Amino acid sequence: MFTGIITAIGTIHAIDAVDGGCEFIVAESWDDVVLGESIAVDGACLTVMRIEPVGFRFHAVTTSLGRTRIGEYAVGTRVNLERAVRAGDRMGGHIVQGHVDGVGTIVSVRQVADARLLDIAVPPGVAEVSIPLGSIAVDGVSLTINALPGASMVQVSLIPFTLEQTTLGDRRPGDRVHLEGDPVGKYVRQFMQPHLPGAGTS
Repeated sequence: MFTGIITAIGTIHAIDAVDGGCEFIVAESWDDVVLGESIAVDGACLTVMRIEPVGFRFHAVTTSLGRTRIGEYAVGTRVNLERAVRAGDRMGGHIVQGHVDGVGTIVSVRQVADARLLDIAVPPGVAEVSIPLGSIAVDGVSLTINALPGASMVQVSLIPFTLEQTTLGDRRPGDRVHLEGDPVGKYVRQFMQPHLPGAGTS
């Protein structure tokens, strides 16, 4: 489990296609990572399969490539990193499982005083669990939903610290981002599904 508080930015060092998936190395200087550890890479929970001289090697299977933009990574791509939360740690963000629900597209980026507003087109499943002032993870970063400016659209407001400490300051219109909806909202939606109008009818 994660909290969406990014603790490092890594860089893709190498990528290899394997058996329909891919293996890639993220360059980062953490010196106490162990084999089998879970690390969120742009919000996608991945397992460290090998410690490399420059960082860590991950394997993204074909199903992970199908629901993320990991297949779009190139050598030099910067990625947000977060290690799994320890029991007893402060939870500065919200519950983030590292299970990417889909990929969104940045529609607009604009500066309003000291805040940078990003409007993001999101898949229907993410839109259904998004509410104003609710939580969403964007490339693994825990954010508060500022507004819902349109159908299947989420707006987030980024503070200067977030722009400096994550890759979200690099984002421009047309860029694709990993999205994870609030897990609480997803559970509520699942529990309520049988009771919604039209449920169970042919």
